[in-house]
Amino acid sequence: MSNIETVLQETRVFPPAPEFVKQANVSGMQAYRAMCADAEKDFEGFWSKLAKENLLWHKPFSKTLDQSNAPFFKWFYDGELNASYNCLDRHLKTQPEKVAIIFEADDGKVTRITYKALYHEVCRFANALKSHGVKTGDRVLIYMPMSIQVVVAMQACARIGATHSVVFGGFSAKSLQERIIDAGATEVITADGQFRGGKEIPLKPVVDEALAMGGCEGVRNVIVYKRSGSKVPMQAPRDKWWEDVVKGQADSCEPTWVNAEHPLFILYTSGSTGKPKGIQHSTGGYLLWCILTMKWVFDYKPSDVFWCTADVGWVTGHSYITYGPLAVGATEVMFEGVPTYPDAGRFWKLIQDHKVNVFYTAPTAIRSLIKAGGDLPKKYDLSSLRILGTVGEPINPEAWMWYHETVGGGRCPIVDTWWQTETGGHLISPLPGATPTKPGSATLPLPGIFVDIVDETGIPVGRGKGGILVITRPWPSMVRTIWGDPERYKKTYFPDEFKGKLYLAGDGASTDEEGYFRIVGRIDDVLNVSGHRLGTMEIESALVANTKLVAEAAVVGRPDDLTGEAIVAFVVTKGPRPHGEEAKKVAQELRHWVAKEIGPIARPKEIRFGDNLPKTRSGKIMRRLLRSLARGEEITQDVSTLENPAILDQLKQTT
Repeated sequence: MSNIETVLQETRVFPPAPEFVKQANVSGMQAYRAMCADAEKDFEGFWSKLAKENLLWHKPFSKTLDQSNAPFFKWFYDGELNASYNCLDRHLKTQPEKVAIIFEADDGKVTRITYKALYHEVCRFANALKSHGVKTGDRVLIYMPMSIQVVVAMQACARIGATHSVVFGGFSAKSLQERIIDAGATEVITADGQFRGGKEIPLKPVVDEALAMGGCEGVRNVIVYKRSGSKVPMQAPRDKWWEDVVKGQADSCEPTWVNAEHPLFILYTSGSTGKPKGIQHSTGGYLLWCILTMKWVFDYKPSDVFWCTADVGWVTGHSYITYGPLAVGATEVMFEGVPTYPDAGRFWKLIQDHKVNVFYTAPTAIRSLIKAGGDLPKKYDLSSLRILGTVGEPINPEAWMWYHETVGGGRCPIVDTWWQTETGGHLISPLPGATPTKPGSATLPLPGIFVDIVDETGIPVGRGKGGILVITRPWPSMVRTIWGDPERYKKTYFPDEFKGKLYLAGDGASTDEEGYFRIVGRIDDVLNVSGHRLGTMEIESALVANTKLVAEAAVVGRPDDLTGEAIVAFVVTKGPRPHGEEAKKVAQELRHWVAKEIGPIARPKEIRFGDNLPKTRSGKIMRRLLRSLARGEEITQDVSTLENPAILDQLKQTT
């Protein structure tokens, strides 16, 4: 890893337009550098000032950062506040009738809700949870469609000090069961179903299946929101309809004041081992960073209509749908459907209809929309746009240029944001009124964020070279621990090889001569498919769990024009190796199997069969060879240590 080479030489530079710089919240590179210098000079003072200016405290903090038990850092740790109060109550006097959320359903139906109405909905639901005995520190699992109600559920948990754990609505019953058990959830909030691309996808039946698997005896209640209207089995007294539990509840609810370090949520993400990691975020530091990145990176203005296309099941939906936009008092768009339904103009029509100013989406969506109709955006009025953003994976320069020219009309700065579930918000990103941008580069760290690139021993590699991306100082929105597993937290993010002092992001990166960062992909066994992090180990475990068909499996990624990375599985079957039509049939069966075990996003794009896997004499699978095979590269590496070199020819064949 210490010699990652960047082969991409990008010479195009796009400075922000002078008229944009004039109105920007961070105006010009001089202002950016001054903020960075402030953080360098007085690190704690820098963060203390921002926390006092941007958050409403019930009990002000007097201590900014506690490093005494590193790497378990604490921020603003003797202060008390409430996340929901900071997102809703703060706007009731100043802008109660401002639209908070414009929700567009899959079928095009639009619902608007004001800050005042959203506040009352959240309070009613918070009171309903309290009536079920949910109290501060309890965990509530949320498995819901994109809807105003999912934001209500998350905010209601925050209001009463319960810790929410949202599970993406595409995950399977088994994934759901694992998360319910790991989090120790006492309440599950779901819906009968959801709509995506004109199709109904059931949710409540998946919850029923998960709870029937055992180990979920702690769940006392399941609250079901009626979204699809489909008939679903309801088990009394456990299952209750949303509309019934909120009926008669008071429309105000005193916020529960919690310590700044109180766990706001747990969000599960893939690790390089089979077990998902419960990333635990704090309340104060996390919320501060959501607000600051809305103001700095998205240059938030009170008149903006902001649209983040992510699902709330991912961290992007937490930070830039449920918390960030509401904390700054924005009007935001929420969308239930998919970019290509009923046609590939859906995103552009939404921007036109709702006069979206700031649009934040994933490179996968951009690439699929280029493929579906590169000239389509020109048929819509996109003149309201002023900032474009990308999230989830590196964006290739060609897609960046199309986004810039065709969607942004050459006038909108692009903020290519690098961050992770663990970081809570953007860490490396252009500031639209300050940073000259380069296609495919996340550019520079945000003020107060200290980033470096090192070799395997933790020694900085210097400018213009590649290596391992690390963060050298704590920051307020960082992951606090892995839920229930502090040792794994230390080992994963503050490894011994860096003396426990550097945060290991798990990404490789390089810088150019000006210090601009380019992310080059994962250094561990985690794939980035359409911006979703998937552990190869989890997919391998799912395949091997099919004891009827699979004896052994290894999974790797290969570059993919559409999804960034595609999943390639190498499988050794229980019986004879399948050929021809039979191989296609078995591959299809295994794809369905993985979709059921983990979720459709983990379905391998390609499955190859072999009598064995390439192994060293000690039995270690040579994954680097499998990566070369998946990419269609000639094997130039030394294969003399292989026990079975002939197997490589077999595994070249695709199904």
